[in-house]
Amino acid sequence: MSAARTKPAAPLVRAACAAWLAAVVAACGGEPSEFPELRPGPATAADEAALDEFDRRYLGAINAGDIETLASLTTEDHMMISGGRPPLTGKQALVDTMTRAFATFDIDETWTPEETMVSGDLAFRRGTWVVVATPKAGGNPSRSTGSFARIYRRQPDGAWYMVRDILATDPAPRN
Repeated sequence: MSAARTKPAAPLVRAACAAWLAAVVAACGGEPSEFPELRPGPATAADEAALDEFDRRYLGAINAGDIETLASLTTEDHMMISGGRPPLTGKQALVDTMTRAFATFDIDETWTPEETMVSGDLAFRRGTWVVVATPKAGGNPSRSTGSFARIYRRQPDGAWYMVRDILATDPAPRN
């Protein structure tokens, strides 16, 4: 995984991110009043390193087909949102879906973070992804690309965990 670079955001983008983070705080079970300084800013080097380490472990579990590690890195309130299907809500829904995927495909996934912002115990990361899925029964691999927006929550022990994973898939190339 390439190192994430934090780019300064325009004031409008910062305001939009603050509003978005307030909505996410509420969606994650918090009240905006519990977070009076909801002003996202660039991640510190320590936060960025911790988020990079979490991503490395999570992505490593996906690429190894390691459902036990993936489950250990998933919170009970985790939600994955992608177009064209209902959200996967909760750890068990993700584990069930990925167990089926791991049984059917060898997965080679990469992530390229392009922006990381932190506000208190919440972090936002935006970037791109590539997935190559090769059928275990034989056949040609399929390649998908897209963008992600992820929300991470710092746990009481200081570790970061992804709690929302929002994916957009690029359109298939025209022949």
